[in-house]
Amino acid sequence: MADLREGDLQFAFGSAWRAEKLDQQGVPLPNGMSFVDFVVESSSEIVLLEIKDPAASPSKEEQQRFATEMQGKQLVNGHLVPKARDSYTFLHLMGRDGKSMRFVLVLGADGMSLQEPLLMALNERLRQRLRQEASDPWEREYMKSSAVVRYEKLSDALPGCSASRITK
Repeated sequence: MADLREGDLQFAFGSAWRAEKLDQQGVPLPNGMSFVDFVVESSSEIVLLEIKDPAASPSKEEQQRFATEMQGKQLVNGHLVPKARDSYTFLHLMGRDGKSMRFVLVLGADGMSLQEPLLMALNERLRQRLRQEASDPWEREYMKSSAVVRYEKLSDALPGCSASRITK
């Protein structure tokens, strides 16, 4: 079992998964590319895992700003999809794309009133943008699916895995 940490969230990946931190500080990476936080791999698939934890901010204004971004296009178009595309490209160029891939956004939203319809709408925008960023859809569907889950429900997206908040 692998354990990884991102900010105030601790992740435990079950024995069926191999997990690594892709977006590591201090490790030389290609200029101009941005990466997801973790690459999680099973015998049949690769999952690109991006962590967003607005609840870690003590500022209610920051939390509200994030909730507003979730409703628009900027989070998906300007941040999440470029990270997915760059991470996929990196794995492809490293010869590590031999399995089906999917993208999972994990949210730390304790105490925030993010309703399920908002998460579902965010996932639908994410799914559509992963499929088509230009005037025509990608010829190659590089992400088979996407999901948006709260960290407490990580096992819904990755069976056998869990996440918890680290108390200070």
